[in-house]
Amino acid sequence: MRLCGAAYGTLLRYDSQLFSMAAAAHPDRQLAEQALSLHPFPPARGGPLDRIVHGEAVTAAENIEESAGYRTRAEFRDMADRSGYRSLLNVALRKEGTLLGAITVFRKEAGTFSEQQIALLQNFASQAVIAMENARLITETREALEQQTATAEVLGVINSSPGDLAPVFEAMLEKATRLCEAPFGIFRTWDGERFHFGAVHGDPRFCDWVRQRGPIRTDHDASLLGRIQAGERVVHIADARSDEAYRASAGFREMAEASGIRSAITVALYKDEALLGIITVYRQEVRPFSDKQIALLQNFAAQAVIAMENARLITETREALEQQTATAEVLGVINNSPGDLAPVFDAMLEKAVRLCDAAFGILWTYDGDHFHAARLRDVTPAFAEFLREPMRPVPGGTFSRLLAGEPVAEAVDIAGSDSYRDGTSRLRRAFFDLGGAQTALFVALRKDQTLLGAFTIYRKEVRPFTGKQTALVASFAAQAVIAMENARLITETREALEQQTATAEVLQVINSSPGELVPVFEAMLDKAIQLCEATFGILRTWDGERFHFGAGRGATRYIEWAREAGPVPPYPSSPLERIKHGERIVHVADIREEEVYRAVPIRESAELRGVRSQIAVALVKDNSLLGAMIVYRQEVRPFSDKQVALLENFAAQAVIAMENARLLGELRQRTDEVAELNRGLEARVAEQVDELGRVGRLKRFLAPQLAELIVSSYSAICAATPPSPRPPSPRKSSTSCANTMVL
Repeated sequence: MRLCGAAYGTLLRYDSQLFSMAAAAHPDRQLAEQALSLHPFPPARGGPLDRIVHGEAVTAAENIEESAGYRTRAEFRDMADRSGYRSLLNVALRKEGTLLGAITVFRKEAGTFSEQQIALLQNFASQAVIAMENARLITETREALEQQTATAEVLGVINSSPGDLAPVFEAMLEKATRLCEAPFGIFRTWDGERFHFGAVHGDPRFCDWVRQRGPIRTDHDASLLGRIQAGERVVHIADARSDEAYRASAGFREMAEASGIRSAITVALYKDEALLGIITVYRQEVRPFSDKQIALLQNFAAQAVIAMENARLITETREALEQQTATAEVLGVINNSPGDLAPVFDAMLEKAVRLCDAAFGILWTYDGDHFHAARLRDVTPAFAEFLREPMRPVPGGTFSRLLAGEPVAEAVDIAGSDSYRDGTSRLRRAFFDLGGAQTALFVALRKDQTLLGAFTIYRKEVRPFTGKQTALVASFAAQAVIAMENARLITETREALEQQTATAEVLQVINSSPGELVPVFEAMLDKAIQLCEATFGILRTWDGERFHFGAGRGATRYIEWAREAGPVPPYPSSPLERIKHGERIVHVADIREEEVYRAVPIRESAELRGVRSQIAVALVKDNSLLGAMIVYRQEVRPFSDKQVALLENFAAQAVIAMENARLLGELRQRTDEVAELNRGLEARVAEQVDELGRVGRLKRFLAPQLAELIVSSYSAICAATPPSPRPPSPRKSSTSCANTMVL
């Protein structure tokens, strides 16, 4: 007002229909209080406030007497006339497009407000909006805090017993029975099939009777519990002996007669439309419960639901924390044991057995035919001895179910199964007879639809595993698959690195021994024997008829024997004979099972060396056979695909080395031929130089034509005559030389 030159000002609130005075400033306090006492009013149609309502930010009346509010509102006209106001300015208070009110200032003279005054008032309006928003937030915060404080006080007993429901239920029953003027109370929980004892309050004999009954089922739909189970939230029985439940339910009638119950009320505990339990209070006289008492029980029921939900969350959080801790510990073992599966499997089994309340556990691996007990946890010695033998899955068994694609298979009662009784499952009989297992849970270890094995835990009583326990074991199974995959990748990486290192070392030998094949072949054989886990190896070259000894490494005695034996022909049906006829790889799992073993030389050689498994790889260049690389094992153990590929790589390097040696030999021969040719050319050049010198000397004494004729004749004679044992004396004069030439 002061900065705008105004005599009066108001701040109005708007509630989407009416404006009301929130503040008023006037030199006359009485007039200001009178303005604040005005009733809420609608904006005059077409007037400055109505234009504010319809979206304008600033409106003004240069002459109030001409405004719609002056014409239509008697209170406003009376105030303007008594105060002598002649102009006004309205500025809207808006928050994100919502009109909250307006600031209005009045002047006693007609006219317009300056742009600076309008901007100033808009700035004050923005500050007012901020203040109103702050006040709203503070009010909401204060109300929420008051509600939270009230809730905290009501739920104090719940907070003092986190996760422990017994004291919560007992405290609720004590308060409920006291405030509802009832001597007895029962709290029961619902598991979907039966009502279980939670807490009881009242006469000790009544409490003992309730505890001894244990879990109960509804025996009639008209009974108190039957009506709750059918969906009723509150069941109020004014007089038990005149109610249908007394006549229909033997259990309710027995309890009513034993405890003298007459009036009763039961309130259901619900969480998201799911029945969790009931709270019931009883009177021994016919006196129905009041609405306030019913509301009080409903409030206690709501608190009980909160307590049960808190306990469930605390239990789940604790279990989740235990599972996360176990998972973290297992991951730590995986991280600390890269490529080593034994400690990883041991840690997983220990956690799974403990957290799932199992007696023992086994981690199985599957090789495509049999299941192998890779790691054991708390297994009896007799059962452990039995598990040394691989297990073949039987039709209809749990292993077969995993092979058929089921992620989880459970045997709830092993001793009671048909396969145990009729003896068709040898493994099930061993589980019970040797291990004492009654319930077993099998979770598949699967990678990209390929079964790698199974994670199993066992109980010695018939008690199925819960969904959470199954999920936990499935989590460990997933970690086991990751560990197995990591170990496989680490092994492959290490093998690849070893192969690359071996290849680089062989190439270095090739580079350092140009044209020398023996050190190259020996280096290749050393690496091949080491990486393929073989006993010894030989590299032979092929001349079109026989295989010649090129190099050998490993068993020294046999290598010396093979070197002294010299070239060998390819015996019929032997690996070398098959190589000769075009096979690139000949893999013999057991030489004693091959037809060639019947040949006396082959059999004697194999028995002398103790050879069982062997593999021969052809050395081929442009479809031409150059030789073969053969590695041997003294036990029956076929070579893997990776080892075969490694030998093929070494064979390719051998071919490169042989080709390099051949090219180097040809290059050396060609170099010698060129050197000999150069020496002949140098001799011819020297002769030509001598001839030119002789012609030059004769031309000093004879005609040029005659000198050339003499020299050419002499050259012809020298070419046809063998050289003299002694050269002519260099002291003869030129004339004598010329005469000698002529002669």
